[in-house]
Amino acid sequence: MSIEILSILLLIGMFVIATIQPINMGALAFGGTFVLGSLIIGMKAGDIFAGFPSDLFLTLVAVTYLFAIAQINGTIDWLVECAVRLVRGHVGWIPWVMFLVAAIITGFGALGPAAVAILAPVALSFAVQYRIHPAMMGLMVIHGAQAGGFSPISVYGGITNQIVAKAGLPFAPTSLFLSSFFFNLAIAVLVFFVFGGAKVMKQKTASFGPLPELHPEGVSASIRGHGGTPAKPIREHAYGTAADTATTLRLTNERIFTLIGLTALGIGALVFKFNVGLVAITVAVVLALLSPKTQKAAIDKVSWSTVLLIAGIITYVGVMEKAGTVDYVASGISSLGMPLLVALLLCFTGAIVSAFASSTALLGAIIPLAVPFLLQGHISAIGVVAAIAISTTIVDTSPFSTNGALVVANAPDDKREQVLRQLLIYSALIAIIGPVVAWAVFVVPGLV
Repeated sequence: MSIEILSILLLIGMFVIATIQPINMGALAFGGTFVLGSLIIGMKAGDIFAGFPSDLFLTLVAVTYLFAIAQINGTIDWLVECAVRLVRGHVGWIPWVMFLVAAIITGFGALGPAAVAILAPVALSFAVQYRIHPAMMGLMVIHGAQAGGFSPISVYGGITNQIVAKAGLPFAPTSLFLSSFFFNLAIAVLVFFVFGGAKVMKQKTASFGPLPELHPEGVSASIRGHGGTPAKPIREHAYGTAADTATTLRLTNERIFTLIGLTALGIGALVFKFNVGLVAITVAVVLALLSPKTQKAAIDKVSWSTVLLIAGIITYVGVMEKAGTVDYVASGISSLGMPLLVALLLCFTGAIVSAFASSTALLGAIIPLAVPFLLQGHISAIGVVAAIAISTTIVDTSPFSTNGALVVANAPDDKREQVLRQLLIYSALIAIIGPVVAWAVFVVPGLV
């Protein structure tokens, strides 16, 4: 068996094991890196670690650390409650508030599952209280998180843009972000009306009481799969566990400083082009110095399992590249002589595999496969990367993914099985239709 085939089989084995067993795929990837790189190929440790994504590692740690501080000191609670009260009692606006808030949270660098873990309990509680379809509310939160997920300072955006830049391909971070945002927005419009949005809009206005307690029983277990970090109650920090609405809405000094820090992160990264990880960790350290108790709790909430997942997969892919696997696969794809077909196959591969495995890890594995044939210049690299990225992430609605599992876990007891079935059907349809639409919208017009 050739080294190229062996490396592919090892990668497939990692996805399978991580899907059926609660084992972090990043740890599996580092083990596979040692077996493939050191024992089989005979690479030196220095050559292996040359592929370690140090920049991305810092970005992941920094943004999750910063987001944890904002989560613990109540800034995220404050933003959510203020956003909900902006609807002024119009029930039909609630799903869109959830969509927008989720997009903002992930757009500022939070992981998608983290945003869904925060908003799903709130969204599903509102769904019960105001007779909104629970599946619709859950899907609006997930697609909102995906809409903001490819901003230049987000985790998905950082992974994708780093891979594309490293390969020397033309890339446009803003175009990738807007493509994902409007694609998910279009899906959200369809979801809204298919699941009874027109009826919801006709409901009379209502006054909103205090937000429900976040992370009810069952949520922590629901996000352990695919290398996820178990959720902790957001209000479980040094300031108490059951603040009333008035306290939650109060804009404290800590929250003001946190909002300033998040704004500084956005301006520094987008306007001045500073490194996202360095800016985020600096802001987090300043906030931690202002409130050491918050820092102690926040460091425990850094998504170390996700950091391990991504670092392991990308390091393994780097060894695959040096083993010639990427060129081997690319040459096989290129031999088809049909760039449009190749792009479509990659989109389908990303969607189908991601429905059962980690989208974050898959982005780091599948985009490099497209690089060699994109370097030929027969088709727009920007369009193909956008289509693959969107196809890989829109299926995170699957109950087998962290986001889908969170929605199911927070659904009302009497409707949980119904929501599970509807998410299964929806995810199957989106895995089939989504890649075709993304391919038609972003790839076909870019054929040279």
